[in-house]
Amino acid sequence: MYSIFIISRLTKKHLFKKYNNKMRLLTILLLLLLPQFVHSQIVISNEKENEDYFSIANDPFSTKILFDTLDNVLVQKSVQFLASDIEKVTDQKPKIISSGEYLDNNLIIVGTIGNSHFIDQLITSEKLDVNPIINNWENFIIQTIENPFPSVDRALVIAGSDRRGTAFGVFTLSEKIGVSPWYWWADVPVEKSEQLFIKNGRHVSRGPSVKYRGIFLNDEAPALRNWAKEKFGGFNHKFYENVYELLLRNKANFLWPAMWLPTAFADDDPENARLADEYGIVISTSHHEPMMRAHHEWQRFGGGEWNYETNKEQLQEFWRGGIERMGDYESVVTMGMRGDGDEGMSEETAVDLLQTIIEDQRNIITDVTGKPAHETPQVWAIYKEVQDYYDKGMRVEDDITILFSDDNWGNIRYLPKKDDQSHPGGFGMYYHFDYVGAPVSYRWNNVTQLERVWEQMKHTYEAGVKELWIANVGDIKPMELPISFFLDLAWETEAIQAEDLPNYYVNWAKQQFGDEYAKEIAEILALYTKYNARRTPEMLEPSTYSLVNYREADRILDEYRNLLERSNTIYSKLPESYKSAFYQLVLSPVEMSSNINEMYIATGKNRLYAQQGRASANKYAERVKELFAYDAELTRQFHEDLEDGKWNHMMSQTHIGYTSWNHPRTNVMPAISYIHTASLPQLGFSLEYGSDVEWGGFSVESDPLFSKSFSEFDPLNQQTYYIDIFNMGEGNLNYSLEAKQDWIKLSREEGSLQYDEKVFVSIDWEKVPNQENVAGEIIIKGAGKEYEIQVPVRNNLPTASGFIENNGYVSIEAANYTAKIDALPIHWTKVPNLGRTHSSMIIEPVNAPRHELSTESPRLEYEFTVFDDGEITIHTFLSPTQDFKKQGGLKFAISIDDEEPQIVNMNEGEIKPDHKYADWWTKSVADHIKVSTSKHKIKQPGKHTLKIWMIDTGVVFQKFVIDAGGMKPSYLGPPESNFVKPAL
Repeated sequence: MYSIFIISRLTKKHLFKKYNNKMRLLTILLLLLLPQFVHSQIVISNEKENEDYFSIANDPFSTKILFDTLDNVLVQKSVQFLASDIEKVTDQKPKIISSGEYLDNNLIIVGTIGNSHFIDQLITSEKLDVNPIINNWENFIIQTIENPFPSVDRALVIAGSDRRGTAFGVFTLSEKIGVSPWYWWADVPVEKSEQLFIKNGRHVSRGPSVKYRGIFLNDEAPALRNWAKEKFGGFNHKFYENVYELLLRNKANFLWPAMWLPTAFADDDPENARLADEYGIVISTSHHEPMMRAHHEWQRFGGGEWNYETNKEQLQEFWRGGIERMGDYESVVTMGMRGDGDEGMSEETAVDLLQTIIEDQRNIITDVTGKPAHETPQVWAIYKEVQDYYDKGMRVEDDITILFSDDNWGNIRYLPKKDDQSHPGGFGMYYHFDYVGAPVSYRWNNVTQLERVWEQMKHTYEAGVKELWIANVGDIKPMELPISFFLDLAWETEAIQAEDLPNYYVNWAKQQFGDEYAKEIAEILALYTKYNARRTPEMLEPSTYSLVNYREADRILDEYRNLLERSNTIYSKLPESYKSAFYQLVLSPVEMSSNINEMYIATGKNRLYAQQGRASANKYAERVKELFAYDAELTRQFHEDLEDGKWNHMMSQTHIGYTSWNHPRTNVMPAISYIHTASLPQLGFSLEYGSDVEWGGFSVESDPLFSKSFSEFDPLNQQTYYIDIFNMGEGNLNYSLEAKQDWIKLSREEGSLQYDEKVFVSIDWEKVPNQENVAGEIIIKGAGKEYEIQVPVRNNLPTASGFIENNGYVSIEAANYTAKIDALPIHWTKVPNLGRTHSSMIIEPVNAPRHELSTESPRLEYEFTVFDDGEITIHTFLSPTQDFKKQGGLKFAISIDDEEPQIVNMNEGEIKPDHKYADWWTKSVADHIKVSTSKHKIKQPGKHTLKIWMIDTGVVFQKFVIDAGGMKPSYLGPPESNFVKPAL
């Protein structure tokens, strides 16, 4: 055995001056010739396929982990986590050593450049090239090295450019060997293996793209607060250690702690801040808590009025205490001032006053720290009304980071203009997955669509907002998926492009549940979040989805039920060890969301059917009660049955019965109605796409009236409509149907029902008369009544191709274009799954300047056919993007065929700002859509081309609906029309 030579601790500059000169040429050659080696993938195996693999664990030869005790305490914590993670996988816990004596066999060496004797020795002996990461922020290298020290055959080296870089390297390895970042917070199991090997190679981290990346624990009562109180005694250091670890495992470094009254992070438990610094987590305070003080501390301080003009001395003393307590802990100080309790300051608040406040705060920082203010990181949050100050020209000192925000609903409000992007302090973005406020709070379940996050943060990043990204994540659970995505995107933004989004779900599913069901789980994750993002559960109403048009409500039910069935099937097949995590991350949110959607649709049917006099109104009243009770049962299961009560309280947020923006005190079942029915069966029916019913369905004698005719059937769409037959009395209703013409097809001709039943009507097109206009008849009988239903057919149709008119509308999903014209480098990009119904189209590069409209402009073309000439209205369904460029609105142009394009401003009329709860804003965020309309003339029936012209980036096209006079009310708009390929 031999002792290795330990060099003296030197500064990085001295240590690497000679080394850098010698290695520069070699490094350049490696970068040019072997880029795949420099950034190679980390390959883990449970078998040693050949000698090209390093043994992490191979009983009885357990690899030791070597670190320097003089390295940062975070490195010491990281190696302890690594040893524990290896044990989770292999049941072998590596020995952690800190001495360079008596080393043999394989070794894992963990350390920070300039802080670890062992790493520095490898560098000076030219066995480890750190040129790509030295002096960088949070970079790391994972590399196998032959004969690093005497008597050591091979080593796996994890070297960080700084303390967090080292930690991120360690947790990268932990993730690769199968320890999910969510192993504790979602009980994701670790797949066991007796052996672990890593393929020899060198991995150099590419991230981080964003300097500070973190989360905000907010709106945390009752769920997170009561859970933490029961499990840890409150928001103390025992609780926060789990949060800090979660952040590190997700390569995050920044936290706004929980702050709802009466919580105060640093005052409640001084260990909270101390341990945060040990874990390398940068602590700051939220957008309305300046100078490292929690909101509730002002009440504890007893400082009086929160008004700088009248209470300046008390506020300065209060703020000074925050900076004094901060000490040397790595922090980012929030600057400025809002009204007490996250309210806006008075209308009269002047820019001059806010600038004075910030200047005085900086003087306090300088005085307390003994350093110039610019040496203490600071941030100024542009939130709600503070945007007005910025718009009026208010600016801050060059070193202060300017933190912009979304509108609390995932839509970016403002991004720096090109002239401002050189601001030395950089820019940040405050984003929301959870919110308390207008129009209605959303806090209960995950309603965030990753694709929208990607699209909005893509704009954010390309606008130079790279200093700080923070997301309001509520209670952490059940926001695991968007938290992972947000932090992964912040770590390596350019690694996730639009075409990568579907695979992100797959990789995340693999990380939690293994390979076997990953693709199907990924589809479920992508779809349930898409469905929830259409309308938050808190904003659902019995009338949200149409019960009568486009089978919309039933399609919503079918979509959720399909997801639930698929989820249950996978759950039944998974090994027992995976079931808890799958329930938390997939099955539970799907089942809870499915149940609440069904409850509101059942309520809608109860109310509609009561108006129609259906006996089934009472059945649906009972169904609503069952579903409401089942919502409580699902909550109980999550709290009590799951992991022996580990997550008790976590899903306790009320979510049913909102009457304003604020949550109800308890869940309140939607109102239902019961009706008195006739003592004997009575026949009733409604027609899908039937003619209007006279007198609202009742004659002056109060006898029921029903629709007399279907809408037209045509051979291009070959529609199938239904007759919804219902009973208006007690007992069973016997009915019969008779088609008077042999070309009318019925799904059944007689039946017996207690409540409702649909009979489907279609046309045998080989038998229908070849006449311009044809009409047939159906006779319906039951309970002594007889009615005649008209079945009109339209045969005189123009030659058709493209998307075909049906019932007076043409509906087209934006991603299903028939032609795409780019003007490179400007090009159209499909964002898979983005939007309420399908996928969306955007323009890239997203920071391209406004385009002057011309015949060469980028455009999308959609071929369609209408049956008649005349005026049409085109409804363009757009993601609810704000005018974040502040150039008078985001614009595009639209035309039919060769007509002059009409320029459309999607932000037209959005004068009143969103933070004043303007009608335009409350509707667009509630519906998660904006709809722009334009009028056009169709000169002749037949084939035409819809053209969408690019003017501004930032417009997200989801869907187009051409209303030729038949479009009916619905939430999502009509389903996509049939497409006919052009004849060759």
